[in-house]
Amino acid sequence: MTHRTRAQARRAVLAAITALLIAVPLSPVRAAAPSFAPADTGARITGQTWLDDRTFDVTVDTPSLAQQVKVRVLVPDGWSPDAARAWPVVYAYHGGRDGYVSWTRSTDIEAYAARHDVMVVMPEAANGAYVDWYNDGEGGPPMWETFHTTEVVQLMERNFRAGTTRAAMGISSGASGAMAYAARHPGIFKYVAASSGVMHMTMPGIPTMLVLTQALYTDTEDAMDVWGVPGVDAENWLAHDPWVLARNLRGVGLFVSTGTTGLPGPHDAPAPGEEESVQVHEVTCGRTTQSFLRRLDSLDIPVTSHVYEDGWHNWEAWRPEMDRYWEPMMAAIGA
Repeated sequence: MTHRTRAQARRAVLAAITALLIAVPLSPVRAAAPSFAPADTGARITGQTWLDDRTFDVTVDTPSLAQQVKVRVLVPDGWSPDAARAWPVVYAYHGGRDGYVSWTRSTDIEAYAARHDVMVVMPEAANGAYVDWYNDGEGGPPMWETFHTTEVVQLMERNFRAGTTRAAMGISSGASGAMAYAARHPGIFKYVAASSGVMHMTMPGIPTMLVLTQALYTDTEDAMDVWGVPGVDAENWLAHDPWVLARNLRGVGLFVSTGTTGLPGPHDAPAPGEEESVQVHEVTCGRTTQSFLRRLDSLDIPVTSHVYEDGWHNWEAWRPEMDRYWEPMMAAIGA
């Protein structure tokens, strides 16, 4: 074959290869979907959705609840899931008849968090009362305490660089839950801020009120599935009462606030005819919180409190409290 013939053949082969590449373009390289580490219970993240550059939701499939639920997360500037460091975390718990969007919907928590090098984790809690349900002593789902204190914590720490320096904040049942979690799991939180929670759940008359509340607002055939029958299952009630467990709170930074009269306060806007309306639930929170404060005082456990008179059981009363506890909470966790 002559040199010219070889060159012609070479050009023909190159032309054929070029034509083939044009006819069958290479598929673009796609980034692999994130692989998330599960919790010890088998709870796992099945999805992540970014809402903006500092906020995302994750979907968690959890055997503790036998369903999938959401968790909302705020991350600080400079955060990365691949960072060499971890960040201090605030776990924010919502009240009953609400959901995981509660704090971002009803407060400026994004602005509070943006001023500090901190993550904020806001898990779903539904009307689960922040407890692993008693279920006639059989246990089993729903297990909200296990979900919050084990699964969510492990999933955040194993996948999103959440640190082990933690604080908790809550309103209403979320306040009760935050305080009970701190007392039942010593060392889990360095600071707890609780607004308008039931802080002495075995106080005379309170178990009946709590069972009635669960009967009205929780999707269950038997409200006593939650803690058990008052009196009969007293041991389980006592085991979840912040007042009873108060000794375990020594060394934890504490803030509690509540109204006492249940009447509309300076931040409320009652409709005509509602000016003298009393929200009994806030009266109950006030009574139990005052009892809790006396208990802490008898144990010589420091606490910062704001006990006010008028103010309904709502965000209008709870939002201003954030200005009282946010900076001390950040200091406690080194944010």
